[in-house]
Amino acid sequence: MKLRRPRRPQDFRLADSAQQIVGGFLLAGPFVVTEEVWTLAGNMHDLQALAIVAIVFTIGYAALYKADTTRDADDEQEVAGIPIRFISLMLVTFGSVTILAFLFGAPETFLEPETNGEFAEVTFKAVAVGSVFSVIGAATADSIFAK
Repeated sequence: MKLRRPRRPQDFRLADSAQQIVGGFLLAGPFVVTEEVWTLAGNMHDLQALAIVAIVFTIGYAALYKADTTRDADDEQEVAGIPIRFISLMLVTFGSVTILAFLFGAPETFLEPETNGEFAEVTFKAVAVGSVFSVIGAATADSIFAK
């Protein structure tokens, strides 16, 4: 006889997003305000930044649905076939880094771009780097504090 682990309820609550926000902001903060991250972002190629974004999505999905055996993506509420919990995680992950970057004035502090396009590009790359850490915090908080 095989015992099944109990499944978490499939309903996604506002409290779940709040937990993600706490974790996402907690781990994103230290990386947004370091000059090294902004220097690294300035020297990255576009494909490297896109690869990092793909890694962040992979880490987020794996943390929510592969590492946590009590949760199943097929049992959750969806929008266009994508679990709402995962959508929330990605919005929190990238949103928390972006918000902190601008609240702290990091782009203006660390960048001296020649054009607005270059400013936006380097900021995107820095947000991608910070999101690696933010997704870990957000997904961990979601899994640990979920009922």
